[in-house]
Amino acid sequence: MAKTGGPARAVTAPATGALDLTLDRRSPVPLYYQLARQLEAAIAHGALAPGDLLGNEVDLSVRLGLSRPTVRQAIQSLVDKGLLVRRRGVGTQVVHSQVRRPLELSSLYDDLEAAGQGPGTRVVRNEGVPATAEVAAALGVAEGTEVTVLERLRLTHGQPVAVLCNHLPAGLLDLDDARLESTGLYRMMRTSGITLHSARQTVGARIATREEAGRLGEREGAALLTMRRTAYDDTGRPVEFGTHVYRASRYAFDFQLLVRG
Repeated sequence: MAKTGGPARAVTAPATGALDLTLDRRSPVPLYYQLARQLEAAIAHGALAPGDLLGNEVDLSVRLGLSRPTVRQAIQSLVDKGLLVRRRGVGTQVVHSQVRRPLELSSLYDDLEAAGQGPGTRVVRNEGVPATAEVAAALGVAEGTEVTVLERLRLTHGQPVAVLCNHLPAGLLDLDDARLESTGLYRMMRTSGITLHSARQTVGARIATREEAGRLGEREGAALLTMRRTAYDDTGRPVEFGTHVYRASRYAFDFQLLVRG
């Protein structure tokens, strides 16, 4: 059982020496959940970086004034989310933060860069191909018309987070591999004078194929988030059709809902 009663108490986590965690013992919110949420927020905002050590459960329970089962439950919830890992003889270590992306017309590269996630890109494919019926319908061209297909592996802090597949009208812009690996596709469009205006987007989920699991560092059958998007410029012309898959253990879409009426 966690200790109860008494006023809120501020404690300092040992990982950085500067992280303050406030546990409100009068709150109806369980102490393990308070601790887990604050550690998760610290990871998301970079206060706890990949590789940082939290120490073992005994040390943490003493430092935080909590029972060992309470600390264990908080840590396990973050281990289950893939944010922490237990290493024998080392302790509990931060693995990475989950990417939370706003659901809006923006580049994944730009969003990761703005969040301090250290984005990287590997170009897997960059070539002209005949448009399938699906791609032709999305881009407003005849089936069989040549379009450009891009396949890229997106990484954060050197770890894979998404496989991106984009189809664009042929000749839309210069798609040099070196530029694609150093910046985002939408930034390249803006630099070339293309003004993105709107998009139609669908978010879904499925399990990873063997090939996808290998690329993303996941097990076969792991959960993936999917996104399909057709983007339009300010003249209403479709300029990109994307089909992307993301590691559900490291990625989430963030959006706000407004009540009407």
